[in-house]
Amino acid sequence: MFYLGLAIHNHQPVGNFPWVIEDAYQKAYLPMLGALERHPLIRLSLHNSGPLIDWFQKHRPEYLRRLGALVRRGQVEAMTGGYFEPILPAIPDRDKVGQIEKLSRALEGLFGIRPTGLWLTERVWEPSLPRPLHQAGVEWTVVDDIHFKMVGLEEGDLLGYRLTEEEGHPLQVFSSLKALRYSIPWKTVPQVMDYLRSLAEARPGHIAVMGDDGEKFGVWPGTYKHCWQEGWMEEFLSAIEESSSWLTPVPLGEYATSFAPLGYIYLPCASYDEMLEWALPPQKTEALEALKREFQGRPEVLDFLRGGFWRHFLVKYPEANWLHKRMLRTHRLVYRALEKGVDSRDDLWRAQSSCTYWHGIFGGLYLADLRAVAYRHLLRAERQALGVLGPSGWEREDVDLDGREEVAYQGRDQALFFRPGEGGALGEWDLYRPASNLLSTLARRPEAYHRALRERGGEEGGLKSIHDLVRIKEKEVPTPSYDPFPRTSALEHFLEEGVGLEDFSRGEYADAGDFAGGAFETDVGGRCLVLRREGRVGGQPLLLEKAFRVLDEGFEVEYRLEFRGTSSWKGVFLSEWNLNLLGGGHNPQAYFRAGEATGSLDSWAQLEAGEIVLGNHHLGVELNLALSQPARLWLFPVEALSNSEQGVERVYQGTCLAVFYPVELRPGQGWGVVLRWQARTEER
Repeated sequence: MFYLGLAIHNHQPVGNFPWVIEDAYQKAYLPMLGALERHPLIRLSLHNSGPLIDWFQKHRPEYLRRLGALVRRGQVEAMTGGYFEPILPAIPDRDKVGQIEKLSRALEGLFGIRPTGLWLTERVWEPSLPRPLHQAGVEWTVVDDIHFKMVGLEEGDLLGYRLTEEEGHPLQVFSSLKALRYSIPWKTVPQVMDYLRSLAEARPGHIAVMGDDGEKFGVWPGTYKHCWQEGWMEEFLSAIEESSSWLTPVPLGEYATSFAPLGYIYLPCASYDEMLEWALPPQKTEALEALKREFQGRPEVLDFLRGGFWRHFLVKYPEANWLHKRMLRTHRLVYRALEKGVDSRDDLWRAQSSCTYWHGIFGGLYLADLRAVAYRHLLRAERQALGVLGPSGWEREDVDLDGREEVAYQGRDQALFFRPGEGGALGEWDLYRPASNLLSTLARRPEAYHRALRERGGEEGGLKSIHDLVRIKEKEVPTPSYDPFPRTSALEHFLEEGVGLEDFSRGEYADAGDFAGGAFETDVGGRCLVLRREGRVGGQPLLLEKAFRVLDEGFEVEYRLEFRGTSSWKGVFLSEWNLNLLGGGHNPQAYFRAGEATGSLDSWAQLEAGEIVLGNHHLGVELNLALSQPARLWLFPVEALSNSEQGVERVYQGTCLAVFYPVELRPGQGWGVVLRWQARTEER
């Protein structure tokens, strides 16, 4: 007898749109449930993440009732995991254990059975995991075959489970076969069954495991028609039942209690093969893909070709690193408050949901709505903690751990994070009510699939996995633009006359100053932070000083320029602000208003005004910028070219507001202006 272990993982990100989850329910989760009910001999392990269980309980409780019946009769084995689907190695151990225990308790309450197996988010493995997993009551988990091949094992060595440990804490580890993951449901059913039979004949008494996303059975492009309307899944499950003389599907936990391990092992840091590619810098991803194509027929070579390390996403995307380190900062506040009886861990844990910390074939970090949700929960957790700890005021701290000190202001109603080493920029402006980071904007940068679009765009043919496709969602391939500086705020540029809105929006301009990326000195006193830099404009010395004064739900910044050159310089002084009030897709709730001019926040506009209002009715936030001198204003959407399961498309990251003044700087002359930002809020 040979065994088949299927581990299906269903997940929706924290804060995903309800209609997206409903679509996945109708196309993947519900059809799979019905198929299992029709095929009682098909037994498997199933993981539903905490956010999805929460959605089921609120919107589709009948799903949980039907699933509970399958669990109680032993057909489905429920798997635990981090409740809000975090990348476990990226969060503190106390949160690892807490999140796992929360989901295990929820499953025990729903189904009356305590889970023993864990779905490892994105199969991101690090050698320290066995200890916290074992402490949380986990006995086994599933990773990919690449984890095992990295230490020299071959496919024939992977048909079972092995033991590992950390500090004496044991864990059973199954290997999910990439060959199965790439065959189900992409190849024909006879091809899949022939492959399983070849394994059974070579290794009778062993098990072949496939752990993968449930969304591939209905949500990924073309799969609803393929799996359910055309009957691939019905044919596959029937074929398994008809092969009962030699093939038995079995939940992984049951197999582990019935069969001995193949031995012990220590696994390196790894994830599935595609994730390791995505974690590389784009040029290295392209190089690795080229090598894999070159050696496609040489498996003995391919086994030694692998990508990077999941944590490098925090290097590849500084915005992800900033969010991650802000999460760690909030973690410390939350546990200090917990000692005083205030528990805001659920909001902290929601902010640890994995999707916003990386980007691959799906939107992930590129989805502004998901970033906003992560910050919303962080700020709610902080707000509760500060209720007993009190605000900290001004602090100097290397928040993002990049070796450069930030200056943070934490009050009762807002928080401000300044980056003196990166242009003296304002990197984050938080309102604790209604829990919004107003500046969360992702910079546009090269991605490996930008080149792949030009080389492989529009592939046709049979059904392909999303890992093999580069689609174009829009009718025309947009030309990617890349940003010369991070999309922070209070960045100062000096432009030559003639630079236009289109040039600035694409990053195709020469900055005559060295302030946007330069380091600033700082002085803090009372409610004021002064940043100053002795830099150069047009090759001549200039002192730029900006003094921030904290107001209630706002601030003002006073600019002072002192030109120290020997000959005049004439051009434009521009203050850049990147705001995110979720204005993508011509959102009718998100708007700007300047005099008689109005529009959506993803509009393109050139204005002259002394005041502008930007807001979002749904968020309950309205920002008013008042200028001491009327200015020219540019407004445009920051849109990145991002890949997704639906194809490459422009994705809104924020709105850039450029405030600029034509200036003629003469030797010894000073110039200044005051920008006053004031927020009006209403918590929703």
